[in-house]
Amino acid sequence: MASLVRHVTIDSSDAYALATFWAAALDSRLSDDDQPGDEEALVEAPGAALLFVTVPEKKSVKNRVHLDLQPQDRTRDEEVERLLKLGATLVSDRRNADGTGWATLADPEGNEFCVERSAGERAE
Repeated sequence: MASLVRHVTIDSSDAYALATFWAAALDSRLSDDDQPGDEEALVEAPGAALLFVTVPEKKSVKNRVHLDLQPQDRTRDEEVERLLKLGATLVSDRRNADGTGWATLADPEGNEFCVERSAGERAE
């Protein structure tokens, strides 16, 4: 049998704090075992778990891998606004007047991710 991706691991300055942002962003939760100050924190989200690990180095270059989020119960624009309120920042707005495109955001530690159109928006 082939290997499966167990989780996506993301280096961070504060694993618990960054995992807290992502748990809110994904309408998910942190593992019951995780506490502030822990060197690892796990967000158990449908689709893929995200494991945050505290490392001494700061982020210094663009991500080589990033997450693409597709909202399930709201529009892309509503999701972008919600994520900005949670602490994300807008890096690049690639949304087009005809509704196509995406927005590239960064989490509180600067890790880039994209927000695409919802399945409902794609069907229209």
